[in-house]
Amino acid sequence: MDEEQHSSDDGPSCVEVAATPAHVLIRDSKNPGGPRLTLAPSTWTTFVEAVPEAS
Repeated sequence: MDEEQHSSDDGPSCVEVAATPAHVLIRDSKNPGGPRLTLAPSTWTTFVEAVPEAS
């Protein structure tokens, strides 16, 4: 499983993303026991391609 963590320049807001062949799992790193999103890899790819890169 591949895992990444990203935060913003404004503070400690972090999102953890873990990818498996079947799913992409997303959660708030400050609330690891809280709600999680589970997406199909194709849905994640569509989302990432639609979000502009930070400059």
